[in-house]
Amino acid sequence: MTDFHGIFPYLVSPIDAASGHVRETALRGLVEHVLQCGVHGLSPLGSTGEFAYLSLEQRAQIVRVVVDAAAGRVPVVAGVAAFSTAQALRQAEAYARLGVDGLILILQQMFPIPPRGVESYFRAVAQAFPRLSMTVYTNPGLLGGEIAMDVLDELSHDPNIEYVKDASSDTGRILTLLNRMGGRIRVFSASAHVPLLVLRLGGVGWMAGPACVMPRECVRLYDLARAQRWDEALAEQRRQWAINEVFAKYALAACVKTALRLQGFEVGEPLAPQQPLGPKAVEEIRRALAQLG
Repeated sequence: MTDFHGIFPYLVSPIDAASGHVRETALRGLVEHVLQCGVHGLSPLGSTGEFAYLSLEQRAQIVRVVVDAAAGRVPVVAGVAAFSTAQALRQAEAYARLGVDGLILILQQMFPIPPRGVESYFRAVAQAFPRLSMTVYTNPGLLGGEIAMDVLDELSHDPNIEYVKDASSDTGRILTLLNRMGGRIRVFSASAHVPLLVLRLGGVGWMAGPACVMPRECVRLYDLARAQRWDEALAEQRRQWAINEVFAKYALAACVKTALRLQGFEVGEPLAPQQPLGPKAVEEIRRALAQLG
């Protein structure tokens, strides 16, 4: 069993709009920056990575650059997102060859899929790549459906399905998950307003797009929680909420890219047909960054 824990930034995908090429220098610079700030892992091709707007070739290039830039210093857990099992297996094979340490499995849905189909999707990828650690990502607000607790329970018996990233914000659901299968599967927080609570309930970390923008602060929050300095940790989470509150008003990937550009990282605009943020939103993010310090 692996020991993934702590802060895993959901990395943005810097793409040149004219050529479609990955902005490799910008991505390498971002990876180096967050590593110097003490993050515990890297996650390319998450929701903040705009995977839905990338070709398979662009996705593979993003993973290649991140694995190379990380150089084994922290685990790289890449997002596999597909509507079909066959497409998920194709992505997983490409990223396995590129040297990732694990995969975050995302099931995209157009038509309703019964529990047996959901279970078969995740199990097919896990069993095809038994040497890679698997994180199941459940995000009912974004990806089309919540993974049923009985399905997660069944999946938790697969030896390399080790983690769940839960974006439901339902603390009762997280408690049920930990009570039923806490010895077999561990929980990463996703939502920006509950990471401290998830850590206090027994979660192992936080996978988040805003950690690209404030990696040092997110690591501080995690360290305070690990030290059980709960009052200080709560004060830190409240301090961080100023920027997350702005992010909640607009499209997250566009917000994170805008904040990174304000910090000097040339990561480009959100990928079309998404739209760049307007001047009012940019100014709100600028003020929130200044408040964060």
